[in-house]
Amino acid sequence: MLLVNWRDTGHPEGGGSERYVERMAEGLARAGYRVEIQCAAYPGASAGEWRDGVRYRRRGGKFGVYAHALRAIRRARADLVVDVQNGMPFFARLVAGCPVLVLVHHVHKEQWISALGEALGRAGWWIESRLAPWLFRKCRYVTVSEVTKGELAGLGVEPDRVAVVPNGLDAPPACESGRAPEPTLVAVSRLVPHKRIEHAIDVVARLAGRWPSLRLEVVGQGPWDEVLRAHAASRGVTDRVVLHGWVDERTKHEILARSWLHLCPSVKEGWGIVIMEAAAHGVPSVAYRAAGGVAESIVEGRTGLLADDFDHFTAQVDGLLADGLRRAEMGLAGAARAGTFSWERSAAEFASLVREVSGREAPRPRVLAGAPELAQPRP
Repeated sequence: MLLVNWRDTGHPEGGGSERYVERMAEGLARAGYRVEIQCAAYPGASAGEWRDGVRYRRRGGKFGVYAHALRAIRRARADLVVDVQNGMPFFARLVAGCPVLVLVHHVHKEQWISALGEALGRAGWWIESRLAPWLFRKCRYVTVSEVTKGELAGLGVEPDRVAVVPNGLDAPPACESGRAPEPTLVAVSRLVPHKRIEHAIDVVARLAGRWPSLRLEVVGQGPWDEVLRAHAASRGVTDRVVLHGWVDERTKHEILARSWLHLCPSVKEGWGIVIMEAAAHGVPSVAYRAAGGVAESIVEGRTGLLADDFDHFTAQVDGLLADGLRRAEMGLAGAARAGTFSWERSAAEFASLVREVSGREAPRPRVLAGAPELAQPRP
């Protein structure tokens, strides 16, 4: 099984979609399949390694990764190729000698122009919305939410070709942090334009008069870090906003555990893994209704709230900060719901789909004497 993806989780811009791909790949490896991920290279990463039963090959940069992936697909004697379409597909169907499964987390209509400008953005959206559905018209798709399945239907991908395998969740570690005594907001995200962390900062600026001790903790790294620091300074809330940068998993969970509310002002999310991570700590989320899968990861009015615009977003945050009982009830409901999700269950569903699409059962996992075959990567 060959999965072609833009990045892996070690990449400086890696995030939830990369975690999903890797967890599904690890599940396939546990089931007995031989699994490879072809992705981009980045400073400090080896060109190849085995991790958790999966072989990683890193070639090319942000754009060169596509040419290397096509070469890998053409050369591979795979039973199935998973083309992970993060806006731009890898065009696996052009060269693959086996079935292709297309993985889409969400569609990127709102992001193309903001990322690439008017001309290139329109070209990118045409590829995603017109060319890719035509090219993969005979292929099966998989996505992480019914919302994205509906968006794909709007692009001409028939619903009966689309399977939904949701994101899973790791059980949260036991944390020492209790809920902070002062109102504390948290945003966990890659720091890139379409995540709109500026809106979280603007909420703090807007509500500072009503909540004198209000603070925001931002967890994550990315090229937008300095822009966000400058934005906090321009809004006069530098003393209220902490940009932690990258933190380890334990620290991330400690920050979530002490927060009152989690803010997800992103333009678009396929699901929003961190929404469920926050819920596991009893922390409700506020997000934009139009942001795709968040309308599914948040059960509106029960585990969090959705907003229609920035003013509404701010009002939703303000209302939950003021209503401790409602916030606690949402926290309990969210924690209970988060407990129903697991990576193991999602990986099993994904493996079942792989068997169906490829027509191949996994071979029985081999146990070798001495060092296992997966211990060392081949060149």
